[in-house]
Amino acid sequence: MASMEATYDHFKNPVDMVEQIATIRDWSFERSTPDELSLTVAGSWCDYHVSLNWREDLEALHLACAFDFRATHARLPEVYRLMANINEQLWLGHFDLWRQDGMLLYRNGLLLAGAKTHVGQCEGLLTAALEACERYYQSFQFVLWAGKSAEEALAATMLETQGTA
Repeated sequence: MASMEATYDHFKNPVDMVEQIATIRDWSFERSTPDELSLTVAGSWCDYHVSLNWREDLEALHLACAFDFRATHARLPEVYRLMANINEQLWLGHFDLWRQDGMLLYRNGLLLAGAKTHVGQCEGLLTAALEACERYYQSFQFVLWAGKSAEEALAATMLETQGTA
C-alpha cells in the first residue's frame, strides 16, 4: 500500500485520486466537473451508481451510492423502518431515501479539513459504501418486492454461516 500512495501524492483534489482508483480497478466513470465524479461499480446484486463531490470550502468529500430500484409510496413506512434498523448497525455512513423520486441510497462524507489526503482514506470511503450496499441490498429488495416487514427482511438476509460443511 505504501508504494501505491506515492503515486497519489500529487493530487490536491481527492476526486482526482478517486478517478485514479477507478481507472486502476477498471470501473466505468464520468467526470462532469473538476469536483464531481460518477462511477458505475458492479456488485453481486446490481450495478451501484456512485457519485462523489468535493466541497473545497468545507474540505469534505461526499459520496452517494444509489441502488437500481425505487421505493413505492405504499412501502415507505416499512422502508423507513428498515433504514432505521440498518442505520443503527452502521459505523460509517447511512442509508437515505429521496422522497420526491423514491430513490434509495447510501451516503457518507469524509472531512479532510487541514489533512493531507491519501489513498487509504478514499479507498476506505469507497469500500465502506460498497460493503454496506452489498450487505443490505437484499433486505431492501425483500421489503420492496416481496412485501416483507423490516424485521423479516433483516432476519432473512443477515444469516451468518458458522462452521464448515
